[in-house]
Amino acid sequence: MPEAPLFNERPPFDRARLAHRLAALARENIFIGTSSWKYEGWCGQVYTRERYLVRGAFSRSGFEKRCLQEYSETFPVVGGDFSFYRFPPPDYWPELFAGAAPGLRFALKVPEEITVKVFPKHARYGARAGAANPAFLDAALLEEALLKPLERFRERICAFIFEFGAFPASAYAHLRDFVRDLDRFLAALPRRFPYSVEVRNPGLLAPDYFSCLRAHGAAHVFNAWTGMPELAAQLRIREAFTAGFTVCRALLRRGRPYEAAVKMFSPYEEIRDPYPEGRAAIRRLIDYSRAQGIAAFIFVNNRFEGNAPRTIEAIVGDRPTA
Repeated sequence: MPEAPLFNERPPFDRARLAHRLAALARENIFIGTSSWKYEGWCGQVYTRERYLVRGAFSRSGFEKRCLQEYSETFPVVGGDFSFYRFPPPDYWPELFAGAAPGLRFALKVPEEITVKVFPKHARYGARAGAANPAFLDAALLEEALLKPLERFRERICAFIFEFGAFPASAYAHLRDFVRDLDRFLAALPRRFPYSVEVRNPGLLAPDYFSCLRAHGAAHVFNAWTGMPELAAQLRIREAFTAGFTVCRALLRRGRPYEAAVKMFSPYEEIRDPYPEGRAAIRRLIDYSRAQGIAAFIFVNNRFEGNAPRTIEAIVGDRPTA
């Protein structure tokens, strides 16, 4: 009889099988990808290291420039976290979209210049740390600096994500005041793009917030985050499905700080802390979206379990597909 595998051996990553399953789900409007893509730790899984060798040595710059093309050989959608930190220059976008298969779709985070009310007291904000942000919810700035440059790539964008960090009491004495401001902001945006909103104040998961999103056709982002209710709890709120599509971001275990996850999981080569409850919640979202006939865009982060491709493989591995 053959010897049993050692307990810590892992089956090889079957990229072709995963690509087939994800493509089948995409035909049912279930799109699953990762929150970003430039991870050397995914070599041997999503990426082929030999593609990025220069004179026999791995080229980090060549990898970062070209790996999106190989990413799109497996996944139908990708999250663009990079755009949270600044407005990319207009000439950045043609190069980005040209570097991937034409069918790859993007969910782009809106720059924090729009979504931060008061700049955090952090060194990277320099003199602005602790100051009020005059561009908070500036619809005109957003349209000029982001939406217009992306107009010709509109078919490639599945959602813009407005990520609002947890508001302290000093920013909003009452969370209903944020909903009022959000309502005005969404009303001022052009309707030709799909919008989604991610909040990190659990108290916002209430009827007024969901009604605001529904009035403007914007999707609530179901987010697994350290200070938010578990995904399963959010999914039980049926009024949280506010649009004809939905967005989910599997980011962190509840209660685990981001910095702790980075330290624990880098360089993201393998799953280090399986999260079966989180996986099960995502499967329920897939089933519900299928049953309701709504498109779902699901993004898994390395900080969720340690290696996003393996997490996705586990979630869809035994799912029936058409």
